[in-house]
Amino acid sequence: MKILIVDDEKIKRITLADDLTAQGYEVVAAADGQEALERLAAERFDVVVTDMKMPKLDGIELLKQIKQGPAADVEVVMMTAYGSIPVAVEAVKLGAFDFLTKPFRNEDLVPLLKRIERQRLPAESRPARAVSPADIESTVVGPSGAMEGVRRMVEIAAKTDANVLLFGETGVGKDLLAATIHRKSHRHADPFVKVGCTLFPPQLIESELYGHERGSFTGAEQQRKGRFDLAEGGTLYLDDVDDIHLEQQAKLLRAIEEKVFERVGGASLIKADVRIIASTKRNLLEKIAGATFREDLYYRLDVLRINIPPLRERLEDVPPLAEHLLNRIAGGQPCCIAAEAMDLLVRHDWPGNVRELHHTLERTFLIGGGDITAGILGPEIGGPGFQQAAPRGGFQAAIDQAEKRLLEDALRKSNGNKTAAAAAIGMKPSTFRDKIAKHGLGG
Repeated sequence: MKILIVDDEKIKRITLADDLTAQGYEVVAAADGQEALERLAAERFDVVVTDMKMPKLDGIELLKQIKQGPAADVEVVMMTAYGSIPVAVEAVKLGAFDFLTKPFRNEDLVPLLKRIERQRLPAESRPARAVSPADIESTVVGPSGAMEGVRRMVEIAAKTDANVLLFGETGVGKDLLAATIHRKSHRHADPFVKVGCTLFPPQLIESELYGHERGSFTGAEQQRKGRFDLAEGGTLYLDDVDDIHLEQQAKLLRAIEEKVFERVGGASLIKADVRIIASTKRNLLEKIAGATFREDLYYRLDVLRINIPPLRERLEDVPPLAEHLLNRIAGGQPCCIAAEAMDLLVRHDWPGNVRELHHTLERTFLIGGGDITAGILGPEIGGPGFQQAAPRGGFQAAIDQAEKRLLEDALRKSNGNKTAAAAAIGMKPSTFRDKIAKHGLGG
């Protein structure tokens, strides 16, 4: 593979060219964008690796001219400082393959080049990887401008290997976005590993992330791999990264920055080829100001940021989102949301966000036997509430009544065919028969 390095910093240009040559690549160097265009006109290249800020012709203008010219099939990788990350994101939209944030080690470019090599294999020889906006839209639901922005950022994040920071309140769907980015990325065939950072106290999070050696502490009877190990080649999702204690943040920074770590009680360095996605429900800049979060770690995580708005700020998304969630809950069973019920859903402010909407629909689906009506929505949504009409006997009696209604509805829709009714609600035939006998529905 033939590579053109474009950088006005002579030392960086020469050392990067030398290191890539040592890796077996054919490398040519240019001191600015204008010289790069002249090289491209005279020679055939597979990849251009270019700095963003250069005299005569900057990286963005060079990218535009490459993509509009006869060498449009050349892949372009941008090198940029942290302050220019928004410009680098724009470069991906314009057709850049990916970007690296300075400072980086020269060897960090090699996995990127190998990705390009894999993509240039014949279609039948490489694993499928298509970042389809339609596919993303099927998981990131809602017509609002805010969600359209989220979809665009998910599409960009899926195309690159840059670290991602998801910001949003509890329940907005950060876990779903993290999984979607991984599933649409070139790492999709490798593990997606989640760490709930709020679940582990400071003395345990280190072992959870990096693993430990046998005998490293009381109770460590054998070697244990950590989440960095388990996510090798794939994506490590740090959920609620704001809950990692300050004293543990330095080691996490090193693992992300240098791509190496040590197990607890170990002395050998272990390589970590993982893509980091982190989420937070708190403003990390405020935590930095309060000296409870490292600024350097923040900038390593906040390469691509996706802000997910709360549901109350995008109520126009509620109808399609509610239909989408209900179809998933129903699992193919016929279901609908009555107009009066939808009106109540749209007028609610959803303090628990998408998670609250999902739980509301799941509960009322069971109560209504498939149909969501205003009469069975709880008072917190504006409806009369199932609890108001709950039968004597409390919670268990209410559950029994809901179960009976579900069974009756399934039998009615299947014209009394018990096997078909059981299949329609995802229940084993033997269990279904026991249930209808319990409720006196047999016959």
